[in-house]
Amino acid sequence: MNLLDWQSWLHDTNWMWGGSEGQIPRAIIGVVGGACVGWLAVRKRALTVSGALAAAVMGAWYTTFGGLLWFATLLMFFVTSTLLSRWKKHHRRKQAAEQNYEKKGARDAGQVWANGGIGLILCSAHAISPSPYLLAAFVGVMAAVNADTWATEVGALSRQQPRSVVTGKRVSTGTSGGVTLLGSSAAAMGAIVIGLTAGCLAGAAGYQQSNGYAASIGLLIGIGALSGLAGAFIDSYFGATLQAMFRCSTCGSETERASHCGQATTPVRGWAWMNNDRVNMLASIASGAIALGLSLAVHISG
Repeated sequence: MNLLDWQSWLHDTNWMWGGSEGQIPRAIIGVVGGACVGWLAVRKRALTVSGALAAAVMGAWYTTFGGLLWFATLLMFFVTSTLLSRWKKHHRRKQAAEQNYEKKGARDAGQVWANGGIGLILCSAHAISPSPYLLAAFVGVMAAVNADTWATEVGALSRQQPRSVVTGKRVSTGTSGGVTLLGSSAAAMGAIVIGLTAGCLAGAAGYQQSNGYAASIGLLIGIGALSGLAGAFIDSYFGATLQAMFRCSTCGSETERASHCGQATTPVRGWAWMNNDRVNMLASIASGAIALGLSLAVHISG
């Protein structure tokens, strides 16, 4: 297929990218595809049943009202985060870190909505009134959750003991708010992957024709990298200051769990209702706001 054929194909398949004319076929694809992905995720123990149902609904919504760009960006987050969570899952450092996490193993509905819910709102708003600023905010949101996931999964393998993002002091592996060079590098890569995915798809002729504006690939990659990495550090900061943390009376570990070593834990800091899912959502909102600001700044300066 040469360049002219490729552009013609994109023009003929604009229903995949957005616009009301393609919502019914996209809805069918979204429901069937979401159900298949959810079923496969449960089989691979990447999602719980509740998580799979939430992911299926979310995938169908993204596909129906957003099209290929929005769904593919969400799928890139899900696939890469799932693969990384399974990568070296039996490594002793990774297992040690997970002992202090509130949730581990298959993701449930709460985690699915925390990671993709804000993006779904932006997708819906973009369906009503397409805007490059909403797209930029979406890229920032997804870059943040991807960056945070990559940092958590890869950073747990670091040979260096984490440092608190607040005090700079050494903390135990798996402590909320702890950062490492390896984890921060992984966060940057995770953010870039989202920006690259959205940028390449938004740069296609079909998306531009369907939504009435040209999207800059370089801009979305840059926005994804900067806002996503910022979001990962904001997540760490909120984890160290706002998230409810407990101490185990048996082993002395600081943990996100209300029980540890078979015993109830003692609250040591944070807000009782602020769990890891809500921290992730707040950080993604902050990252989306940063991405929106960057997009506006580029527009004004240009």
